[in-house]
Parts: sequence; structure tokens; C-alpha cells
Amino acid sequence: MNSTSTMTVRQAPPAAIIDIRGDLTAQSEHGLSDAYAQAAEAANTVILNFDGLEYMNSSGIVLLVTLLIRANRQNKRLIVYGLSDHYRHIFQLTRLDDAILIFDSEADALSAIRA
Repeated sequence: MNSTSTMTVRQAPPAAIIDIRGDLTAQSEHGLSDAYAQAAEAANTVILNFDGLEYMNSSGIVLLVTLLIRANRQNKRLIVYGLSDHYRHIFQLTRLDDAILIFDSEADALSAIRA
């Protein structure tokens, strides 16, 4: 399978948002890592937007765990929104939902961190 993804970073003070489009697989590692570095440099809270996610496999989950460890080491918060019911369930099964706050929308995520 040919994996295609794009990661775009945008500012939404007090956070930085990484818009994930396409697939999140092992081939996404450099793009996600670079996007995270850019986002973490700009803000203490990094929000992952999964609205554009088409496919994520176990390697994608590993990338998220790696990102979480990196964020924790840097005292950054990692938040997600836009997960489909299927991927929300995957977060529950892998217990990622214990470590990463999950919101339904960008507005909900931003309201929570601005509160």
C-alpha cells in the first residue's frame, strides 16, 4: 500500500495545531516528527487534528506513542480532536485515551485549554 500523508502546522494561540491528512503509517514518521518539532517550538500545547485522517495502522499508533513520550519529556501537552468512532475506539483499546485528551472539535479543544 502506498502511504500518502501531509502534516500542516498552524497557530491557534495558546496552542499549535497539526492538521493530519491522509494516512498515518510508518511512512509518516518524518513528516509528523518535523511538524511536531515546529508546533512544540511555537506552543506548550500541541493539538493533533484527525479530521482529515483516512487510515491509521499499528505503526501510526506507535508514532503517536512516540510523540506522547516526546511531549511529556518536553513538558508539552498533547491533545487530539476529529477522531472517527473507529479510531476513538482504537484509542480506548490502546489506552491512549488515558494519556491524551480527546475532543470532538477544534472549538472544544481550544475552549478547554483556554479555560
